[in-house]
Amino acid sequence: MADEPRERNTRFFTIPNLLSAFRVLLVPLLVWLYCGKGDYAGTAWVLVLSGVTDVADGFIARRFHMVSDLGKMLDPIADKLTQTAALACLLTRFRAVWWLLGVLVVKETVMAVMGLLVIRRTGTVYSAAWHGKLAACVLYGVIFTHIVWYDVPPEVSALLALAGAASILLSLTLYTAQNLTRIRGGRVQ
Repeated sequence: MADEPRERNTRFFTIPNLLSAFRVLLVPLLVWLYCGKGDYAGTAWVLVLSGVTDVADGFIARRFHMVSDLGKMLDPIADKLTQTAALACLLTRFRAVWWLLGVLVVKETVMAVMGLLVIRRTGTVYSAAWHGKLAACVLYGVIFTHIVWYDVPPEVSALLALAGAASILLSLTLYTAQNLTRIRGGRVQ
């Protein structure tokens, strides 16, 4: 979406941005329900609500031409806060989630540094690519399964964590290649 007119990129109060901000506000509720109340069904519903508003904000932004630079940054921040908080909650019961959280933290650290370099080099904030969305879907599936399946066997938990980590590593590899090309001034396919 780098070729959008500048005026569309400067909007602040849009429905998609408000939905992303709402998702950020859901994070403490998710943690409180899971860790404070032990309400796993409530936690699952908050995660579903967060997912529905995530899909809605992306659809509304594209369909009604409300894409903004703020939204391109706020949406993934809301995703990462939700994912990190949910994984931290799961650590209270599932040891294999450590791998997943570790891989996610490494990916997001690398992506933050590269993203800043790309913005500095190109002056453009890029939207998420298909592989980033795929990794997020797999990760949310792993998280949701751990929340609703209270007694996940350790072997199944480990396999789920491995699948999540693999999708995150695939996305990191593809984003790194794209961002290095952008930093060098080339065209991304």
